[in-house]
Amino acid sequence: MFTEEHEQLRQTVRQFVEREINPHVDQWERDGIYPARELMAKLGKLGLLGITKPVAFDGLGLDYSYQLVFAEEIGAAHCGGVPLSIGVQTDMATPALARFGSDALRRQYLAPAIRGEMVAAIGVSEPGAGSDVSAINTTARSDGDHYVINGSKMWITNATQADFLCLLANTCEGPAHSNKSLIIVPMDTAGISLSAKLDKLGMRSSDTAQIFFDEVRVPKTNRVGDEGAGFTLQMLQFQEERLFGAAMCIRMLENCITQTITYAGQRQAFGQAILDNQSVHFRLAELQTEVECLRALVYRATAAHIKGEQVTTLASMAKLKGGRLCREVTDACLQYWGGMGFMWDNPVSRAYRDQRLCSIGGGADEVMLTIICKAMGTLPGRR
Repeated sequence: MFTEEHEQLRQTVRQFVEREINPHVDQWERDGIYPARELMAKLGKLGLLGITKPVAFDGLGLDYSYQLVFAEEIGAAHCGGVPLSIGVQTDMATPALARFGSDALRRQYLAPAIRGEMVAAIGVSEPGAGSDVSAINTTARSDGDHYVINGSKMWITNATQADFLCLLANTCEGPAHSNKSLIIVPMDTAGISLSAKLDKLGMRSSDTAQIFFDEVRVPKTNRVGDEGAGFTLQMLQFQEERLFGAAMCIRMLENCITQTITYAGQRQAFGQAILDNQSVHFRLAELQTEVECLRALVYRATAAHIKGEQVTTLASMAKLKGGRLCREVTDACLQYWGGMGFMWDNPVSRAYRDQRLCSIGGGADEVMLTIICKAMGTLPGRR
């Protein structure tokens, strides 16, 4: 799948992570936030925020195999929060805008996001509607040429630094799958307020907050696609989000294994290195094999996506497998660090905390399983 151009991109991203992210991660973790505008501007200058986006709006116009390379390498950061935030910008808040937004809307919001001049956020989850997207309660009622938005969104990555939000809201009455629209909402609009930064188990370096909307007026020209098509567009947007998330896990998991090999090779117990126990080095070999299987699945899903095939099932499988491995690999590796693994600043314990989100965010494991079961025809009433 990969050409010399892919490898050049890989090297660019790898160097960016090593120079611009990893030296600052410990401080950003302590601060509970990283300078998103500053880092996005640097990414934008390198063309890394619009790899698959239209050339007409300052993107590179490349296929998703290049974004796969970007996702893999950004996952080598020494934390999960910063790659997550960047992924929100590239693969969660902007894919629908890039594909279905009007030219005027794309010039106003997509192009600056690609250049790193604006920070984007995605507004779907609510206190009572996480993985169940159809259950959202936020409304955007029609008032002439405007929508008037009321409600709230929860667990919003980039919330305190975002310039705009790609919001999913109910715009009319009717069935839950056809009464929603995606709307671009500038975050400086009157009536928007934020909670304090949420105190999370992991992903500490990315800012997350609840957003409240009180009679927030937004022009209808800010709608992405047709009114009532928001649920469908968000489901399409989820596919790239899930592929990005699964790909982002790969280098992180490999780093956990590599770091554990190094530590277990040095740590002595009962007269030998921990790594010299057959149960330990066999287990690490099993884990590396599982990571390689995840890579193969992600690559297969990406290849199908590039061909324009429906990849809902494969992307859901990759998301499920990635989330499960994030739990299995980090837990197993942490065990071999012994007491050091229980220390807060240990790199594996940070991965253990950060990557627990992978089985929850972007659709919980149980939702992925339901999607896969639908494709298999194994749900009750579908046999």
